[in-house]
Amino acid sequence: MIDVQSFAAGQWTNPGAGARNIASAITGEVIAQAGNDALDVQAMLSYARDIGGPALRKLTFHDRARMLKAVALHLMEHKQTLYDLSYDTGATLSDHKIDVDGGIGTMLVFASKGRREMPDGHAYLDGAPEQLGRDGQFLGRHICTPLLGVAVHINAFNFPVWGMLEKLAPTLLAGVPAIVKPATATCYVTEACVRLMLQSGLLPDGAVQLVSGGLGDMLDHLDCQDAVAFTGSADTALKLRSNPLLLERSVRFASEQDSLNASLLGPDATPGTPEFDLFIKEVSREMTAKAGQKCTAIRRIMVPEPQIDAVFDALSNRLAKTTIGDPRLETTRMGAVVSASQKRDVLEKAALIGAEAERVFGNPDDFTVEGADKNKGAFVPPMLFHCAAPDLAERVHDTEAFGPVSTLMPYRDLPHAVKLLNKGNGSLVASVITNDPDTAREITFGAAAFHGRLYFNNRQSMAEATGHGSPLPHMVHGGPGRAGGGEELGGIRGVMHYMQRTAVQGSPDILSAISQQWVPGSDTITDRAHPFTRTFTEVALGETFHSPAREVTLEDIETFAHFTGDTFYAHMDEEAAKANPFFPGRVAHGYLLLSFAAGLFVQPDPGPVLANTGLDNLRFMEHVVAGDSIKVRLTVKHKTPRNDEYGEVRWHVTLTNQNDQAVAEYELLTMNAL
Repeated sequence: MIDVQSFAAGQWTNPGAGARNIASAITGEVIAQAGNDALDVQAMLSYARDIGGPALRKLTFHDRARMLKAVALHLMEHKQTLYDLSYDTGATLSDHKIDVDGGIGTMLVFASKGRREMPDGHAYLDGAPEQLGRDGQFLGRHICTPLLGVAVHINAFNFPVWGMLEKLAPTLLAGVPAIVKPATATCYVTEACVRLMLQSGLLPDGAVQLVSGGLGDMLDHLDCQDAVAFTGSADTALKLRSNPLLLERSVRFASEQDSLNASLLGPDATPGTPEFDLFIKEVSREMTAKAGQKCTAIRRIMVPEPQIDAVFDALSNRLAKTTIGDPRLETTRMGAVVSASQKRDVLEKAALIGAEAERVFGNPDDFTVEGADKNKGAFVPPMLFHCAAPDLAERVHDTEAFGPVSTLMPYRDLPHAVKLLNKGNGSLVASVITNDPDTAREITFGAAAFHGRLYFNNRQSMAEATGHGSPLPHMVHGGPGRAGGGEELGGIRGVMHYMQRTAVQGSPDILSAISQQWVPGSDTITDRAHPFTRTFTEVALGETFHSPAREVTLEDIETFAHFTGDTFYAHMDEEAAKANPFFPGRVAHGYLLLSFAAGLFVQPDPGPVLANTGLDNLRFMEHVVAGDSIKVRLTVKHKTPRNDEYGEVRWHVTLTNQNDQAVAEYELLTMNAL
């Protein structure tokens, strides 16, 4: 018997009044209890806001990213503990890997993106500065800073680890503390994961708290600096987001809820093609993984009318090979749903679907379970329905049996397929198995507005594709309409949900100080040695080098043309160049100017500059003709540490002519030793 504790205001708290029993999905026996109606929610919120928030915000984005990586690696070392506990949720080892390894992998992705795509500072810069005044002395730009409150994460039962970590990673990277409330049915796994994270000593005090059981009136005490992220049923989401105090105080509320996801077989994917076999494999896997308890599971299977019988035969044969049983057995391919109550709900929803569709595979009253008593455990078989008239049906498009249940239906042509896809009124994902780009394009523009993700797969991508049901941390996870209208993941987009975007306006110096990025027009430092002789640590924002001038001759232009092979007429034929409205006559190559610029600002001796790694945002503004001269202004714009040996320096480079007109501008990237 496990007493599932809460971690509130820095203390582990035992279950108390209001505790609820939790049964094993395999045996039906009570294995744990959780819940405590006496939790002090005000103390928890204060602990997060007053202790956790300031500690996280003191760290830079890179500090938080390193913290996430360290926590993820610590969990990786102890994942067997989470595997062992997870069997009683009805999940197999393969299911654990989706949940535990998938959650840890998500943290590692956010850690990597935080280091690569965010600054080593405290404000995320959203776009370039906007010139608001004529002379460039009044500018504006958008910055993102952490909310000064707490994120309350309300998670579903099906992924007790991934469901927590996929919300926690972007939240902590943003610099916001979190209070995690897992579903009670599987909270003992979440509690073990939180305990591992806290025992690592890697998280600041107050960064993460855990409610095992109900939240009480916590949502009533949130304000505009707080956020709620919910995963679960549409009914519960509606109840929570309708809280008058949340509405009155404009508390951010993101919801990921019921979704009638679909998979569509393209007209080109006939029996015998790689796409047909791939379709059968994907549908079968999504019906049985986690016993169908995935928010991304395939609930509707759409097939061209001529292929209905072939798909039914192939899918039935594959499902018949699914061994149901105790998930601890190596031979088991599908375990139980999470609880007896969930089993009842699945069967009730399947009965509703059965009013409009014929059950053609899987009998809940007659199936075999290996290694366990199917009457005591929460076991159900995969159930496949066939809806012959999907246009007239309603329940198959709005009723989600959250288990291994799916409905096969025919479509006449692509417009009809799009209509059926959209009848779900908003889903997290739709997959299309096709090798025809035109089919993919037509479905995209017909159905994208109703789906958070469109997953296309075929013979080219199948070896690398991650599967219909795999939300990836790089891509947005969420969907419109009945799917909740919210978003999670999506790389740095996910971090932005826990930050405030603010338009900042002022002089170049003001914007440079706020953004920790040199803005053209702000002060420069010119009284030091060549910046290429200075280490990453020593070189300062705004440090500027002014080169001497160099004349560009006709011989230079012709030599460059013959040496590189770039004999474009604008560089070699005066009359033809003048006939072009863009050129006054023969002009110097743009890349010749870049080469001369490098020669003007380079410091040739060995030193802190280890490598030139590229340039960004190149543009040419004025022509340079023979007899003109150019000079370079090189300014340190931004610095980003990369590892313990070197960091990236971003230089703002401007080439001007003898009249001080800008002829080219770009950003140079170098790696400098620390």
